[in-house]
Amino acid sequence: MVDQDPVRAPETSPSGDSNDDVAKILIVDDDVEIVESVRYALEGEGYQVVIARDGNQGLALAERESPDLIILDMMMPKRSGFLVLEKLRRMSDEMVPVIMITGNEGSRHKAYAELLGVSEYIRKPFQMDKLLRAVDAQLAAS
Repeated sequence: MVDQDPVRAPETSPSGDSNDDVAKILIVDDDVEIVESVRYALEGEGYQVVIARDGNQGLALAERESPDLIILDMMMPKRSGFLVLEKLRRMSDEMVPVIMITGNEGSRHKAYAELLGVSEYIRKPFQMDKLLRAVDAQLAAS
């Protein structure tokens, strides 16, 4: 008989996957169709995904879950993506990479998002492979 140390079970996501070396991505968006399609694509790439349906929930999960990357919608109930970004900046000196997705066409909004430190700004509708490339690039850079 081989003597073994007790083995601690690895932390698992709700899907049961071990998350030791898996990047955790927080999606903050109120559009159910976008959330589900982005979640499906990210989980298909092996990422762990956490979902928030509004800006307040997004902030709470960002603090509790310590994601490696945030995908953030600009226009949401309770707290806009801009207000979420402003609060994230005040909460931590070292900002998690943020990819902002928006249906807004205004260049002033993009400039303000960049001023707040958005890593990538993607307009809706977007190609899923464009988002996945942006996710991979941001995680590789951080």
